[in-house]
Amino acid sequence: MTYIVNENCIKCKYTDCVEVCPVDCFYEGENMLVIHPDECIDCGVCEPECPVEAIKPDTEPDLEKWLEVNRDFSEKWPNITAKKDAPPNADDFVEETGKFDKYFSDKPGEGD
Repeated sequence: MTYIVNENCIKCKYTDCVEVCPVDCFYEGENMLVIHPDECIDCGVCEPECPVEAIKPDTEPDLEKWLEVNRDFSEKWPNITAKKDAPPNADDFVEETGKFDKYFSDKPGEGD
């Protein structure tokens, strides 16, 4: 088992989760974070830290797509280990659905 980040993170990108991760397995894209599934130790400490419930165990149904997104982009994006400010308009996107098709960016973030 591993944890994954889903589309709830897109355009919100709160980074509370990275601060508590004991193995630094989060990677930063332009507008979301992902978890490297081979580095995650399944401790679960990140899940309750996410204010938008974007972090889920990969054992939940219908998360195969997100496991692949996390695996793929964790190999391309820079590592992030410290909390940063959320985007200024992050709260505007918290309740929005269908964000992957509308907003997902494959561009890397800044990392640490």
